Amino acid sequence: MVRNSLNPVFLLATTLLVAACSESPEEALAKRWPMLEQYCTECHSDAEQAGGMSLEGVLPADVAANPERWETVVRRLRGSVMPPPGGTHPGIAEVGRLVAALEANLDAAAAARGAAPGRVMLHRLNRVEYATAVRDLLGVDVDAARLLPPDATSDGFDNVAEVLRVTPTYLDQYIAAAREVSLRAVGSPRPKLARADYVSTNRNHSAHVDGLPLGTRDGLAVTHHFPADGEYVFNLRVSAEPGAELSAYRRSWLAYPHRVILAIDGERVFEGELGGEDDLRDLDRFQIVTVNAIKDRFRDIRLPVKAGDREVVATFVARTHAESDYVLEGFVPGEGVPDVPLMLGFDVTGPYDPTGLSGGLLSRERIFICEPQTAADALPCAERILSNLARLAFRQPASEADLERLLAFYRQGAEAGGFEAGVQKGLLAILSSTKFLYRAEPGGPPAGLEPGAVYAISDLELASRLAFFLWSQGPDEELLALAESNRLSDPDVYARQVDRLLDDPRSRSLITNFAFQWLSVRDIEVIDPDPKLYPSFDADLRQAFAKEMELFADSILRDERRSVVELLTASHTFVNERLARHYGIPGVLGNRFRRVELTDPHRWGLFGKGSVLLATSYPDRTSPVLRGAWVMEHVLGVPPTPPPPGVETNLTASTEERPASVRERLALHRTQSSCNHCHGVIDPLGQALENFNAVGEWRTFERDTGVAIDPHGSLADGREVSSPADLRDAIASEPEKFV
Repeated sequence: MVRNSLNPVFLLATTLLVAACSESPEEALAKRWPMLEQYCTECHSDAEQAGGMSLEGVLPADVAANPERWETVVRRLRGSVMPPPGGTHPGIAEVGRLVAALEANLDAAAAARGAAPGRVMLHRLNRVEYATAVRDLLGVDVDAARLLPPDATSDGFDNVAEVLRVTPTYLDQYIAAAREVSLRAVGSPRPKLARADYVSTNRNHSAHVDGLPLGTRDGLAVTHHFPADGEYVFNLRVSAEPGAELSAYRRSWLAYPHRVILAIDGERVFEGELGGEDDLRDLDRFQIVTVNAIKDRFRDIRLPVKAGDREVVATFVARTHAESDYVLEGFVPGEGVPDVPLMLGFDVTGPYDPTGLSGGLLSRERIFICEPQTAADALPCAERILSNLARLAFRQPASEADLERLLAFYRQGAEAGGFEAGVQKGLLAILSSTKFLYRAEPGGPPAGLEPGAVYAISDLELASRLAFFLWSQGPDEELLALAESNRLSDPDVYARQVDRLLDDPRSRSLITNFAFQWLSVRDIEVIDPDPKLYPSFDADLRQAFAKEMELFADSILRDERRSVVELLTASHTFVNERLARHYGIPGVLGNRFRRVELTDPHRWGLFGKGSVLLATSYPDRTSPVLRGAWVMEHVLGVPPTPPPPGVETNLTASTEERPASVRERLALHRTQSSCNHCHGVIDPLGQALENFNAVGEWRTFERDTGVAIDPHGSLADGREVSSPADLRDAIASEPEKFV
C-alpha cells in the first residue's frame, strides 16, 4: 500500500514531524521503539494475542517487511484504540510521534519497492450493476432482486470481486434472466396473457403523494410494461380502513363524494365516483352488498393501450384537509383522516386481443438499428445489430470469434421463428456471455515484459474501471470511442471525462450505491421500530430519511467545491414537511424536499441524520454500542474488535427489577478490563448521541426508566464530549482521521 498517494494529510503530518526532529525515518522509529515495547507488548504478546496480533519480539525492520500489519497498528493508534483506556498512557504527543515514525517508514519502504498495483480479480456484475447495465443497453427496467440471487457482502459492500462467486445454480438464474430480458426487449406481437399487481405503501392517505399530479391525494404511480398493443383490464382496490367499511362510527368514508382517477402517461383514461348521499343511504339499507357494489365500480376497467413502458397513476382528486373529529381516538400528526376512501393498489392484466407492436418499445428502437428489406438482407442486418449490441454489452468491440458465436444463435432462432426470433436468441447469448456478466481485464502485459513487471492497462480497461466506479455501469458511447482510439489515457482527456461523468446524473450511483453501503443506511429498509414505543414513525418518515441522506450526501460528494469533511460539519440538510415536523423545523409545508439551514448544531452533518440514527438502533431502544461502533468503523476507519466468545452483550432491561438506565447498563461492561479495552473507546462515542432516540427524535429523558439522559463521556484521548456537536467538533478537529 502506497499511503502517501492516498492521504496527503498523513504525508504532510509525517513530513513535518520528522523534519522537525531532523531525524531519518529509521532513526525516528528506533528512538521510539522502546515506547511500543513498554505499552503494547503486555497485551499483544504471544500468550495474550489481543486483537489477534502479537508484537512480542518484533524489531523495527519488521515494519517494512510486514506493511499490512503495521498499517493496522497505525490506524488503531490514530483512532486512539491503542493503548486502551484505563491503563497507563504515554500521552497524545508521544503517540503522535510514534505514528509519524511508523508512517515515515511505511512510506519509505513503499517508495523503495516501487509501484505494485497487482491485478484486478475477475469481477461478476452484482444485481445493481446488472440492472443498470440492462437499462443502459436496452432501456428495459428489470427487477434484479426477483431475477437474480442475492449478492454476498464484504465489509458491508456487495461489489467486492472476491465474494461475488458463481455456482451452477447462479448460472441457471443468469441464463433464465437473460431469456426473460431478451424476450421482453425484442417484444412479440402476440404475447401471452400476464398479470401484474401493485400495492400502495402510503400511511397518510389524506395527503398528496410526491410524484403524483398536483391536486390529488393518496394513490400510487408505477411504470408498467405493456408488451403489445391491445386491451388491458385494470382493477383498482378502493376501500376504507380495514374493519371500518360497515362501522357505525366510521362509515363516514362515504359521507362525501370522492372522485377516483386513472391516468396513463398523464392522460386521464378513467374516472369514477363513490360516496355522497346515495351511497351512504344504500350502505344503511344493504350493508355489505353496497360496499361490494361500490368496489365493483372500479373493477374490470377495460382500456386500449399501446405497447411500451408507461406511467400508470391511480389516485383521488383532493377535496379536503380536514382532520379527524373523533374524540375517542388520538390524532397522530401526519396520519391524516382515518375515514376517507383509500387507494390500496391496483392490478393490470393483458393484453387481450393484441394487435401487434406500434413502435412504442424503447428497447426495439435500440436493438433494431436496421430492418431487412429482403431475405438476403437478413444476415447482414443481424450481424450489424448483434455487433452493435455486443460492443456496448461487452464494453469493447466484439471480436470475429464473438460475432460468429452470436450469429450461430441467430441462425438457430431464425430457422424456427424468423428474423426477430433470431435476434432475440442472439441477444440472449450476449446477456448470458461471461464478457457481459464479468468485468475482466484479459489484456495482459505487452510483449517482451518480464513476468511480474508493471504495465499500464489498456484504454478500454481504463474506460470500464472509470465508468463502473462513477456510474456503477459500463462506459457510454463517448467513453468507448475515446478508448477505442487510445485517447482516454491522455491525462487531459481523462480529466475532462472524469468531470463529464461526475456531471452526468448517472453518477448519483456514488450516493445510492457507494455512500449508502459505506454508511450502512441501506439497512433502514428492514428496521421496524416498535410502534407502541415510537408511534410517530411510519413508512413516509422512513422514505424521508432515505431521501434526506441521498440529497445531503449528493450535495457534498458531487460538488467539487466542497470538502468531504463537510459530511460531518455541514449545517444544511434537505427536508419535506413530514421530516421537518419530526426534526422540529418550522415553516416547511408540502411533500417537496427543499434545502434548509439548520439552527440546531446537534443536527449538523451525519450525526444528526435520522437514517444514521435509525440504522444504529434496535427496534425498541437506542444502542450507544452500535452507534459508537458505527463511528469507529465508518467515520474513523477503525472497526472495533468483536467481543470474545461467551461475553454477555445483551443490555435489555430486566422486567423483574428496577430498570437501569442505558448508561448504568453500559457501565457493567466496563467493570472488566478485557471489556473496557474496547468499550472504553466505543461507549463514549455512542453515548454522545444518546439524546437522539431510536428514530432520531431529540429527547432529554429515557422513556422506560424516566432517567435524564447523561451524554457526558471521555474519548480515548482524554477529551470530554457531552453532545453530538461536541463529538462532531472533536473528530473534525483532526480531519485526517475521517479522510
